[in-house]
Amino acid sequence: MAFASPRVSRVEHGRTLVSGLVSSAQSTRQARRQADRAACPSVVIVDGQSVKTTERGGIRGFDAHKRVKGRKRHILVDTLGLLIACRVEPGDISDRKAAALLLGGLSPLFPNIRTVIADAGHQSRKLARHLLCQDGWKLQIVKRRQRAFKITGLTWIVERSFAWLGRNRRLSKDYEYCVQSSETLIEIAPTRLMLNRLTQA
Repeated sequence: MAFASPRVSRVEHGRTLVSGLVSSAQSTRQARRQADRAACPSVVIVDGQSVKTTERGGIRGFDAHKRVKGRKRHILVDTLGLLIACRVEPGDISDRKAAALLLGGLSPLFPNIRTVIADAGHQSRKLARHLLCQDGWKLQIVKRRQRAFKITGLTWIVERSFAWLGRNRRLSKDYEYCVQSSETLIEIAPTRLMLNRLTQA
């Protein structure tokens, strides 16, 4: 089963994308070791955030659920809230499809991942079957009433990561014409956080 991307620029910028993922993976491993965790996470959390765009243009869409015209930022973090991967899509893309595109190709970089935690917007038998068959990952859906401080309620961690991103003025809206520029800014934003953790030793 294949999830087709709504844009071809991923192929055109394939080498840059792979290089960025490798660099991000190395930084994440180093920060996790500093926190006395295994270098590669076994549990990750995925979520999306709708943001408005400006008159600059570029691809966009209308998120009917959040009533926002713009784009969606989809991020994948570990249980420390460290960014593993991100992807920016038009606001009208479903969380299920965006998650499949975000998680695709990460298995070789993070071979120890076993569980992907997500909220109810990502609930899909098709997605769960796709992740299990392709990567051996279990999709664990957390309902809103389960978001207490339990192992099943780790979605608050990714929401905290979005709050960290929101501290950056450039990310208050999506000001970029190209989604690749938006993704680059999202990847740069947590760098300060990881550097602070790495220099605390």
